[in-house]
Amino acid sequence: MKPMISPSILNCDIADLRGELTKIQNADRAHVDCMDNHFVPNLSWGVPVAEAVVKSGILPVDAHLMIADPDRWAPAYAEIGCESVTFHAEAATAPLRLARELRHLGSKAGLALRPATDIDPFVDILGEFDMILVMTVEPGFGGQSFIESMMAKVRRTREAISAAGLEVSIQVDGGISRKTIEIAAEAGADNFVAGSAVFKADDAYAEVEELRRLAAQHCH
Repeated sequence: MKPMISPSILNCDIADLRGELTKIQNADRAHVDCMDNHFVPNLSWGVPVAEAVVKSGILPVDAHLMIADPDRWAPAYAEIGCESVTFHAEAATAPLRLARELRHLGSKAGLALRPATDIDPFVDILGEFDMILVMTVEPGFGGQSFIESMMAKVRRTREAISAAGLEVSIQVDGGISRKTIEIAAEAGADNFVAGSAVFKADDAYAEVEELRRLAAQHCH
């Protein structure tokens, strides 16, 4: 499985968004963290910024919605052209229905799980999603430390996907760097969100290449 590197623009210089996206143009996706100050105690950006990244045409957009009531708000992100829209299991009232709506609108559908949320309740409907996001920090802020105990959840999720004969991606987000990406890839992740590690590097382009190289050695 080919690893995907999706740098989070949460850690970029937002005043030079186009320049920052150009720095990571070798990445697979631009990960856009949308926070509403309700579901998480932080406010970042919403549809207008996600749409600006889409319209830049530099990278496909992977929108991660850390918002309350995604059943109501998530479809707008598919409508503006985000390639993938991920919403939180803890916030969605009807996750299966929402995933189908996102796919109907032309986007891939992702389901995100906070560290304390188990994958087990969703095992029977894994095929409704294109991606499962296992948070490796509590959502809400960039620059947090990687929670290695989440690798057990990544393994269980990968085993369930394989047992069902599905092709569903597993994304990890939080504390991903050269030190942790190999651990996550070994556990079964194939899509890696790195924020600080990429944008605080001396050369963001080179860092993306190195992260991809390290992950590729361990991706199943």
